[in-house]
Amino acid sequence: MAAHAAAPAGRRISTHGWAGPAAVGILYGLYAATVARHGGPTTLGQLWLGLISAIVLAVSIRTLHRHGRALPRELHAAAWGSLSGIAVGFLFSLSGASILSSSGLGLAFGVVNAAGAYYMYYTHEDAQGRPAPY
Repeated sequence: MAAHAAAPAGRRISTHGWAGPAAVGILYGLYAATVARHGGPTTLGQLWLGLISAIVLAVSIRTLHRHGRALPRELHAAAWGSLSGIAVGFLFSLSGASILSSSGLGLAFGVVNAAGAYYMYYTHEDAQGRPAPY
């Protein structure tokens, strides 16, 4: 009587890989280049701006996904709030808005996102204070 072979262990498809951050980064870079055009023709500088913006945002998101769990929930939420506030403030500044209004919008957006992230991290932990496995 022959024993059957064990089924090979399948690889888990992780949503926290590079696909999500890369997609967000590409969309952000395209939008940054479009906003920087101000309705004129596309230049090489605008394409570089979009490419660098996309890379910086994608790497930042990937880094927070990968290493953010090591932070306490307050710092983890503050990091997400800072990242989102900086990203929104930068896009708004590309439209020609003043530094004060860009900083104010970025600060408001960052505070709201940090509060939402803190609420999510605080309510999704077990009785011992360990975060949920996501």
